[in-house]
Amino acid sequence: MGFFILLTVCCLLTSDGLSQSLSAQLHQADQDAAAAPGISLRVMSQPAQFLELVIQGYRRIDCLIIEDTADAAHIFEQLEQRSILLPMVLIQPTAMAPSRRESDALEMPTVAAPPIYHSAVLTLSCDRISQIHAQIERAIANFIKLDPSPRATAPDSSILDHLTIHSSLMQQQQRLADKLKERLNYLGVYYKRNPANFLRHMSQAEREEVLQSLRDEYRKIILQYFSTKANLLNQRIDTFVNLTFFADISVAQIVEMHIELMDEFSKQLKLEGRSNDILQDYRLALIDVIAHLCEMYRRSIPREP
Repeated sequence: MGFFILLTVCCLLTSDGLSQSLSAQLHQADQDAAAAPGISLRVMSQPAQFLELVIQGYRRIDCLIIEDTADAAHIFEQLEQRSILLPMVLIQPTAMAPSRRESDALEMPTVAAPPIYHSAVLTLSCDRISQIHAQIERAIANFIKLDPSPRATAPDSSILDHLTIHSSLMQQQQRLADKLKERLNYLGVYYKRNPANFLRHMSQAEREEVLQSLRDEYRKIILQYFSTKANLLNQRIDTFVNLTFFADISVAQIVEMHIELMDEFSKQLKLEGRSNDILQDYRLALIDVIAHLCEMYRRSIPREP
């Protein structure tokens, strides 16, 4: 039953020979259902198109495969700036790849050094492309175990940048763990928070930055709550709840943000001579946000084997 759940893999390969070889290897693996569940593969050769595809659809992508070319560093930089973290296999020319003994039946995955993009990126030499399916599976497994606690950003990055990356990583890890559980009965992960990121442990400036960002995000949620763009709304709620959860912000503070915003809207409606009865409907938005936060706390409890 799990074989019908596909992994979505996006590739950036500029070499036609490498692209054909990789596609052939994954196609062959899919023919043997006992060896590997299926993969939905998208291969691109233009960095700009690849980047656009990943940015727009990263919530549906399970792994990236990128050929190690001069464009790779730019791809990493653009994804990092948007807090998009995904499992990755970096295909390197044979001369660049770490050496292995000839007797090794299967090259074990190697973490790129120094770390690029994130520390769970795996490298594979192009002459070992026959192992690509195993590397994809290992890249996902390593990514799920990636520790979100240490700062993945530069030392001078803001606390908000760090929290955004932290929450984005955990969200992707949970999505992939849930998918692996459906495919392979994988146990999964649970959310772990770093107390150093809690609001009460931040400096005054950092607290103000995080709270103002949350106020702005909550305002956008309220303004879009009854729109028809459900996917965009869900993403905004996820972003708000993730930041709230990892910063250990209480439900009472969320309610306070809601009340302050409703008071602001009420004053504006009175100035315009309009009734503020419509504001009662926005209690649904508050309930929705709190429900999402409760789910985050539920998932923070370690799962039973």
